[in-house]
Amino acid sequence: MRPMKAIRHTILALTLTLTGASSMTTPSLAQTTQAQAASTITTGVMVILTVKAGVTRDQVMAVMPDEIRQTVQLYLSGKVREWYSRSDGRGVILLLEAKDTSEAHAIMEGLPLSKLDIMDHDYIAVGPLLPLRLLVGKP
Repeated sequence: MRPMKAIRHTILALTLTLTGASSMTTPSLAQTTQAQAASTITTGVMVILTVKAGVTRDQVMAVMPDEIRQTVQLYLSGKVREWYSRSDGRGVILLLEAKDTSEAHAIMEGLPLSKLDIMDHDYIAVGPLLPLRLLVGKP
């Protein structure tokens, strides 16, 4: 019975040693994800516009003709890639052709609704879907 116990301890020690060495040389999923995030390419910025609390529909609609004209100009110049109405009726979502959120800020600041400060803006940089890198990476 003693030799069997010694063999089990040896196998356990060897397994723990190999597991430790493996984890030291192979980056963990978290480390890989962090490295990928550091090299993420921003291909656009999503801007979510929401009417501020207390702003009436009449206030927004008074500015809409100018807002629409200027947004169409941004679209025609290639700055607005896509645009959508929010289904809750509280604003819009734009996908801007911008290298970062600072550039998107600069684009949005020129629009009438932004100048009147009656909309909240949330900026989200977007890029290629990172998990797709797993399909083309080495196993």
